[in-house]
Amino acid sequence: MTRTTPPRPVDAEDLFPALAHHRRTSTRLHPRQGTPKAEDSSVAGPFLWPADEPWPVCTAVHPKGRGHRLSDVRLQRRILDEAWHRDPRSGPTDAERGVLDTLRPGPHAPRIADADPIPLLAVAQLFVRDVPDLIGPDGCDLLQVLWCPFEVHGPDRTIDVVLRWRRSQDVDEVLSVIPEPVVVGRAECVPNPCVLHPEQVVEHEYEGLLDEDLQEAIEAWEVGDDEEDDDAFGSSAPSGFDTYEEYEAALAAARADEEDEVTYRGDLSISPGWKVGGFASWHLTDPANIACEVCAAPMPALLTVAAGEWDGASESWIPLEDRNSPPDSRIGDPTGVHLGRGLMRVHTCPTTPAHPHRLSFQ
Repeated sequence: MTRTTPPRPVDAEDLFPALAHHRRTSTRLHPRQGTPKAEDSSVAGPFLWPADEPWPVCTAVHPKGRGHRLSDVRLQRRILDEAWHRDPRSGPTDAERGVLDTLRPGPHAPRIADADPIPLLAVAQLFVRDVPDLIGPDGCDLLQVLWCPFEVHGPDRTIDVVLRWRRSQDVDEVLSVIPEPVVVGRAECVPNPCVLHPEQVVEHEYEGLLDEDLQEAIEAWEVGDDEEDDDAFGSSAPSGFDTYEEYEAALAAARADEEDEVTYRGDLSISPGWKVGGFASWHLTDPANIACEVCAAPMPALLTVAAGEWDGASESWIPLEDRNSPPDSRIGDPTGVHLGRGLMRVHTCPTTPAHPHRLSFQ
């Protein structure tokens, strides 16, 4: 099934023509749990990986035998998912709760030393034919993303991401069994297998990076209605109300019944969820200067990994096909991944994509 982002509540460039100079396309990936094949773009699906090419491993020294069994993470999710769809009100059975109680972190692989290599997790496979905003080295039509499922790498103690670009036509015999680590650091580092429903949309730059005049114009538009309501009667009560406080209470109740307020950040700027291309949001920190460490070129976000497909501030981006669906984590949080404070981005060099990538978190 395709996924279709609704038209924006208002035309941002009609309201603010200067935004035409701050637009960029992105490809929303719309992952949904399923059973992808090696020839498909996917999250955590089988890779189109050459049988004669070694699978990447993590060689950094850190605890690798203590954490959650990968098999336990998948069992827990399967039990909870089956219980929810059987009866959301009752939850797991007593027998299922007994199994869940045994799925705890611990030294599950004591024979794995801190310096031993462990296989990286297969995270995403993206074909250019499916993702028009995917830009890689010349001739490459496939990006494969892997990571070590322990957030302990580097001075910032983050996840370690590996990118592999390749020409899909060069892959003859495909690796039949993908190696996997026995233990992972956190369950939230493990993605669920998902098929993708790519859709290209238009985004506009994060408001904090727009020029000052444009920021002020957007702010004035957002607060205009509220100011008109507040200034209309000054400190006196309008007709029909004994006190101004009664009027404010009635006004608040009326607003609660209205449709959600349209904002630049929530509705007109940056799409939520997993995506390729587009702009980076800096809603939790000041904007960071992400530049290539080789050539100093500014590095836009290539891939955004999100904890959910939307939140309360971005519900206008919910695809039309999902709007009438009952609450279901397989739709709102299909991948099960939560990195940083909910958002991780992989930045690549636009001039030479093979240069080392960088990560940013929100």
